[in-house]
Amino acid sequence: MNLTLKQLTYFIALVEEAGFGRAADRMHVTQPALSMQIKELETTLGLTLVERLPRGIRLTRAGREVLERARRIVAETRELEATARRQGLSGRLNLGMIPTVAPYLLPRVLMSLREIAGDLRVREAQTDTLLVALDAGQLDAVVIAGPSAGADRVVLPLFQDRFLLAGAAARLEGLKQASEGLRPVTLDPDHLLLLDEGHCLADQALEVCGMDRRQTRLDLGASSLSTLCGLVAQGFGMTFLPEIALESEAAAAPSMRVLRFAEPEPAREIVLVHRVATRDDGWITQLADVIREGAGQLRPMREAPAQR
Repeated sequence: MNLTLKQLTYFIALVEEAGFGRAADRMHVTQPALSMQIKELETTLGLTLVERLPRGIRLTRAGREVLERARRIVAETRELEATARRQGLSGRLNLGMIPTVAPYLLPRVLMSLREIAGDLRVREAQTDTLLVALDAGQLDAVVIAGPSAGADRVVLPLFQDRFLLAGAAARLEGLKQASEGLRPVTLDPDHLLLLDEGHCLADQALEVCGMDRRQTRLDLGASSLSTLCGLVAQGFGMTFLPEIALESEAAAAPSMRVLRFAEPEPAREIVLVHRVATRDDGWITQLADVIREGAGQLRPMREAPAQR
Protein backbone atom coordinates (compact mmCIF):
# COMPACT_ATOMS: atom_id res chain seq x y z
CA MET A 1 0.00 0.00 0.00
CA ASN A 2 1.43 3.38 -1.03
CA LEU A 3 1.49 6.59 0.97
CA THR A 4 -0.87 9.22 -0.52
CA LEU A 5 -1.14 12.99 -0.33
CA LYS A 6 -4.79 12.56 0.67
CA GLN A 7 -3.75 10.57 3.73
CA LEU A 8 -1.28 13.24 4.79
CA THR A 9 -3.85 15.99 4.26
CA TYR A 10 -6.44 14.12 6.33
CA PHE A 11 -3.86 13.51 9.06
CA ILE A 12 -3.01 17.22 9.26
CA ALA A 13 -6.72 18.08 9.44
CA LEU A 14 -7.23 15.51 12.21
CA VAL A 15 -4.47 17.03 14.31
CA GLU A 16 -5.54 20.63 13.73
CA GLU A 17 -9.21 19.91 14.45
CA ALA A 18 -8.37 17.58 17.38
CA GLY A 19 -11.12 15.14 16.50
CA PHE A 20 -12.32 12.81 13.74
CA GLY A 21 -15.75 14.39 13.42
CA ARG A 22 -14.49 17.97 13.03
CA ALA A 23 -11.72 16.87 10.67
CA ALA A 24 -14.23 15.01 8.51
CA ASP A 25 -16.43 18.11 8.33
CA ARG A 26 -13.45 20.21 7.32
CA MET A 27 -12.47 17.80 4.55
CA HIS A 28 -16.10 17.31 3.44
CA VAL A 29 -16.02 13.54 3.89
CA THR A 30 -17.71 11.12 6.25
CA GLN A 31 -16.05 10.28 9.54
CA PRO A 32 -15.59 6.57 8.64
CA ALA A 33 -13.90 7.58 5.36
CA LEU A 34 -11.46 9.84 7.15
CA SER A 35 -10.82 7.27 9.87
CA MET A 36 -10.06 4.64 7.21
CA GLN A 37 -7.49 6.93 5.54
CA ILE A 38 -5.76 7.54 8.86
CA LYS A 39 -5.69 3.80 9.59
CA GLU A 40 -4.22 3.09 6.15
CA LEU A 41 -1.58 5.75 6.74
CA GLU A 42 -0.60 4.13 10.03
CA THR A 43 -0.51 0.70 8.38
CA THR A 44 1.66 1.95 5.52
CA LEU A 45 4.15 3.57 7.90
CA GLY A 46 3.96 0.81 10.49
CA LEU A 47 3.42 3.41 13.19
CA THR A 48 0.70 4.47 15.59
CA LEU A 49 0.24 8.19 14.97
CA VAL A 50 -2.63 9.09 17.28
CA GLU A 51 -4.16 7.80 20.48
CA ARG A 52 -7.96 7.60 20.22
CA LEU A 53 -9.49 9.20 23.31
CA PRO A 54 -13.15 9.39 24.38
CA ARG A 55 -13.09 13.07 23.44
CA GLY A 56 -10.58 13.82 20.74
CA ILE A 57 -7.13 12.46 19.98
CA ARG A 58 -3.58 12.71 21.26
CA LEU A 59 -0.50 12.62 19.06
CA THR A 60 2.09 9.95 19.74
CA ARG A 61 5.77 10.73 19.58
CA ALA A 62 5.90 9.19 16.10
CA GLY A 63 2.82 11.20 15.18
CA ARG A 64 4.55 14.46 16.03
CA GLU A 65 7.46 13.61 13.75
CA VAL A 66 5.18 12.53 10.90
CA LEU A 67 3.06 15.69 11.31
CA GLU A 68 6.07 17.96 10.83
CA ARG A 69 7.09 16.14 7.65
CA ALA A 70 3.52 15.89 6.38
CA ARG A 71 3.07 19.64 6.63
CA ARG A 72 6.26 20.22 4.64
CA ILE A 73 5.26 17.72 1.96
CA VAL A 74 1.75 19.16 1.56
CA ALA A 75 3.06 22.73 1.51
CA GLU A 76 5.68 21.88 -1.13
CA THR A 77 3.08 20.08 -3.23
CA ARG A 78 0.72 23.05 -3.16
CA GLU A 79 3.60 25.36 -3.97
CA LEU A 80 4.44 23.20 -6.99
CA GLU A 81 0.82 23.35 -8.15
CA ALA A 82 0.69 27.13 -7.66
CA THR A 83 3.92 27.63 -9.61
CA ALA A 84 2.66 25.47 -12.46
CA ARG A 85 -0.57 27.41 -12.88
CA ARG A 86 0.83 30.88 -12.29
CA GLN A 87 2.88 33.00 -14.67
CA GLY A 88 3.54 36.24 -12.77
CA LEU A 89 0.11 37.03 -11.31
CA SER A 90 -1.83 35.81 -14.34
CA GLY A 91 -2.96 32.70 -12.44
CA ARG A 92 -4.68 32.32 -9.09
CA LEU A 93 -3.45 34.40 -6.19
CA ASN A 94 -4.45 33.37 -2.68
CA LEU A 95 -3.85 36.40 -0.47
CA GLY A 96 -4.45 36.86 3.26
CA MET A 97 -4.94 40.11 5.19
CA ILE A 98 -5.53 40.94 8.83
CA PRO A 99 -8.89 42.57 9.78
CA THR A 100 -7.30 45.88 10.79
CA VAL A 101 -5.85 46.32 7.30
CA ALA A 102 -8.20 44.58 4.85
CA PRO A 103 -11.31 46.84 5.10
CA TYR A 104 -9.24 49.96 4.47
CA LEU A 105 -6.65 48.73 1.99
CA LEU A 106 -8.56 46.25 -0.17
CA PRO A 107 -10.98 48.76 -1.73
CA ARG A 108 -7.96 50.76 -2.90
CA VAL A 109 -5.99 47.88 -4.42
CA LEU A 110 -8.61 45.38 -5.53
CA MET A 111 -8.98 46.67 -9.09
CA SER A 112 -5.20 46.82 -9.57
CA LEU A 113 -4.79 43.28 -8.26
CA ARG A 114 -7.51 42.00 -10.58
CA GLU A 115 -5.70 43.54 -13.54
CA ILE A 116 -2.60 41.48 -12.86
CA ALA A 117 -4.14 38.40 -11.19
CA GLY A 118 -6.33 36.15 -13.29
CA ASP A 119 -8.04 34.65 -10.23
CA LEU A 120 -7.81 36.56 -6.93
CA ARG A 121 -8.96 35.06 -3.67
CA VAL A 122 -8.62 37.07 -0.46
CA ARG A 123 -8.95 35.68 3.05
CA GLU A 124 -9.39 37.99 6.03
CA ALA A 125 -8.34 36.50 9.37
CA GLN A 126 -6.18 37.09 12.42
CA THR A 127 -2.41 36.80 12.13
CA ASP A 128 -1.96 33.34 13.63
CA THR A 129 -4.62 31.85 11.35
CA LEU A 130 -3.09 33.44 8.26
CA LEU A 131 0.41 32.24 9.07
CA VAL A 132 -0.78 28.67 9.60
CA ALA A 133 -2.50 28.80 6.19
CA LEU A 134 0.61 30.33 4.61
CA ASP A 135 2.92 27.67 6.02
CA ALA A 136 0.49 24.98 4.85
CA GLY A 137 0.53 26.32 1.29
CA GLN A 138 -3.11 27.41 1.37
CA LEU A 139 -2.12 31.07 0.90
CA ASP A 140 0.54 32.47 -1.43
CA ALA A 141 1.23 35.57 0.67
CA VAL A 142 -0.19 37.44 3.66
CA VAL A 143 -0.32 41.10 4.64
CA ILE A 144 0.09 41.44 8.40
CA ALA A 145 1.62 43.71 11.02
CA GLY A 146 5.19 42.54 11.43
CA PRO A 147 7.65 41.42 12.17
CA SER A 148 6.90 37.75 11.59
CA ALA A 149 10.25 36.10 11.14
CA GLY A 150 10.59 32.40 10.49
CA ALA A 151 13.11 30.05 8.93
CA ASP A 152 10.71 29.26 6.09
CA ARG A 153 9.36 32.80 5.55
CA VAL A 154 10.45 35.94 3.74
CA VAL A 155 9.25 39.26 5.19
CA LEU A 156 9.05 42.35 2.94
CA PRO A 157 8.35 45.74 4.58
CA LEU A 158 5.46 47.61 2.94
CA PHE A 159 4.78 50.76 4.95
CA GLN A 160 4.68 52.30 8.42
CA ASP A 161 1.20 52.84 9.85
CA ARG A 162 1.22 55.37 12.70
CA PHE A 163 -1.14 55.15 15.66
CA LEU A 164 -3.52 57.97 16.58
CA LEU A 165 -5.43 58.36 19.83
CA ALA A 166 -9.19 58.36 19.15
CA GLY A 167 -12.05 59.36 21.41
CA ALA A 168 -14.91 61.80 21.93
CA ALA A 169 -14.04 65.51 21.94
CA ALA A 170 -14.87 65.89 25.64
CA ARG A 171 -12.64 62.99 26.63
CA LEU A 172 -9.69 64.24 24.58
CA GLU A 173 -10.09 67.85 25.70
CA GLY A 174 -7.86 67.41 28.71
CA LEU A 175 -5.11 65.92 26.54
CA LYS A 176 -5.37 68.47 23.75
CA GLN A 177 -3.23 71.16 25.34
CA ALA A 178 -0.51 68.65 25.98
CA SER A 179 -0.75 67.04 22.54
CA GLU A 180 2.79 68.07 21.61
CA GLY A 181 4.02 66.01 24.53
CA LEU A 182 1.38 63.27 24.37
CA ARG A 183 2.93 59.85 24.75
CA PRO A 184 1.29 56.40 25.02
CA VAL A 185 2.92 55.64 28.37
CA THR A 186 1.15 58.63 29.96
CA LEU A 187 -2.35 57.29 29.19
CA ASP A 188 -4.60 55.97 31.94
CA PRO A 189 -5.12 52.22 31.20
CA ASP A 190 -8.59 52.46 32.75
CA HIS A 191 -9.66 54.60 29.78
CA LEU A 192 -8.46 52.33 26.97
CA LEU A 193 -10.70 50.07 24.90
CA LEU A 194 -9.10 47.11 23.14
CA LEU A 195 -9.99 44.54 20.54
CA ASP A 196 -10.51 40.88 21.40
CA GLU A 197 -7.51 38.85 22.44
CA GLY A 198 -5.81 37.45 19.36
CA HIS A 199 -5.97 40.71 17.42
CA CYS A 200 -2.43 41.90 16.88
CA LEU A 201 -3.57 45.55 17.05
CA ALA A 202 -4.53 45.11 20.72
CA ASP A 203 -1.14 43.57 21.52
CA GLN A 204 0.67 46.38 19.71
CA ALA A 205 -1.34 49.05 21.52
CA LEU A 206 -0.50 47.51 24.88
CA GLU A 207 3.15 47.18 23.92
CA VAL A 208 3.59 50.85 23.04
CA CYS A 209 1.90 51.78 26.33
CA GLY A 210 4.08 49.42 28.34
CA MET A 211 0.94 47.67 29.66
CA ASP A 212 -0.65 44.25 29.65
CA ARG A 213 -4.32 43.46 29.20
CA ARG A 214 -4.87 42.88 32.91
CA GLN A 215 -4.24 46.57 33.56
CA THR A 216 -7.17 47.74 31.42
CA ARG A 217 -10.67 47.83 32.90
CA LEU A 218 -12.54 48.99 29.80
CA ASP A 219 -11.72 45.86 27.81
CA LEU A 220 -15.04 45.23 26.05
CA GLY A 221 -13.61 42.58 23.73
CA ALA A 222 -14.77 44.23 20.52
CA SER A 223 -14.20 42.12 17.44
CA SER A 224 -13.75 44.99 14.98
CA LEU A 225 -12.08 48.37 14.84
CA SER A 226 -15.33 49.92 13.60
CA THR A 227 -17.07 48.81 16.78
CA LEU A 228 -14.35 50.38 18.91
CA CYS A 229 -14.55 53.66 17.00
CA GLY A 230 -18.31 53.78 17.44
CA LEU A 231 -17.93 53.25 21.17
CA VAL A 232 -15.21 55.86 21.73
CA ALA A 233 -17.13 58.37 19.60
CA GLN A 234 -19.93 58.08 22.16
CA GLY A 235 -17.56 58.74 25.04
CA PHE A 236 -16.80 55.16 26.10
CA GLY A 237 -13.08 55.49 26.63
CA MET A 238 -10.33 55.92 24.05
CA THR A 239 -8.58 53.62 21.59
CA PHE A 240 -5.59 53.44 19.29
CA LEU A 241 -6.54 54.07 15.66
CA PRO A 242 -4.21 53.04 12.81
CA GLU A 243 -3.71 55.94 10.43
CA ILE A 244 -4.86 53.96 7.39
CA ALA A 245 -8.27 53.55 9.09
CA LEU A 246 -8.78 57.24 9.87
CA GLU A 247 -10.53 58.31 6.69
CA SER A 248 -13.05 55.47 6.78
CA GLU A 249 -13.72 55.40 10.51
CA ALA A 250 -13.97 59.21 10.84
CA ALA A 251 -16.65 59.20 8.13
CA ALA A 252 -18.58 56.44 9.92
CA ALA A 253 -18.26 58.08 13.35
CA PRO A 254 -18.22 61.87 12.70
CA SER A 255 -18.24 62.74 16.41
CA MET A 256 -14.96 60.89 16.92
CA ARG A 257 -11.84 63.04 17.29
CA VAL A 258 -8.17 62.08 17.13
CA LEU A 259 -4.88 63.33 18.57
CA ARG A 260 -1.41 62.66 17.31
CA PHE A 261 1.32 61.49 19.65
CA ALA A 262 4.60 63.31 20.07
CA GLU A 263 7.62 62.24 18.05
CA PRO A 264 8.68 59.54 17.72
CA GLU A 265 5.09 58.54 17.01
CA PRO A 266 4.15 54.94 17.82
CA ALA A 267 3.57 52.90 14.69
CA ARG A 268 3.21 49.40 13.37
CA GLU A 269 5.02 48.06 10.32
CA ILE A 270 2.81 46.42 7.71
CA VAL A 271 4.66 43.64 5.91
CA LEU A 272 4.14 41.13 3.12
CA VAL A 273 5.11 37.58 4.04
CA HIS A 274 5.61 34.63 1.72
CA ARG A 275 7.33 31.26 1.97
CA VAL A 276 11.02 30.86 1.20
CA ALA A 277 10.13 28.06 -1.21
CA THR A 278 7.80 30.31 -3.21
CA ARG A 279 9.17 31.02 -6.66
CA ASP A 280 9.38 34.77 -7.27
CA ASP A 281 9.12 35.41 -11.00
CA GLY A 282 8.13 39.01 -10.47
CA TRP A 283 4.68 38.61 -8.95
CA ILE A 284 5.81 39.30 -5.38
CA THR A 285 7.37 42.62 -6.40
CA GLN A 286 4.21 43.51 -8.33
CA LEU A 287 2.03 42.67 -5.36
CA ALA A 288 4.15 44.71 -2.95
CA ASP A 289 4.16 47.72 -5.29
CA VAL A 290 0.37 47.66 -5.66
CA ILE A 291 -0.13 47.50 -1.89
CA ARG A 292 2.33 50.33 -1.22
CA GLU A 293 0.59 52.51 -3.78
CA GLY A 294 -2.82 51.81 -2.26
CA ALA A 295 -1.55 52.56 1.24
CA GLY A 296 -0.16 55.87 0.04
CA GLN A 297 -3.62 56.88 -1.15
CA LEU A 298 -5.01 56.10 2.30
CA ARG A 299 -2.61 58.34 4.19
CA PRO A 300 -2.95 61.88 2.83
CA MET A 301 -3.08 63.09 6.43
CA ARG A 302 0.66 62.51 6.87
CA GLU A 303 1.18 66.17 7.86
CA ALA A 304 -2.19 66.59 9.59
CA PRO A 305 -2.40 68.68 12.75
CA ALA A 306 -2.38 67.03 16.16
CA GLN A 307 -6.16 67.23 16.53
CA ARG A 308 -9.22 67.32 14.38
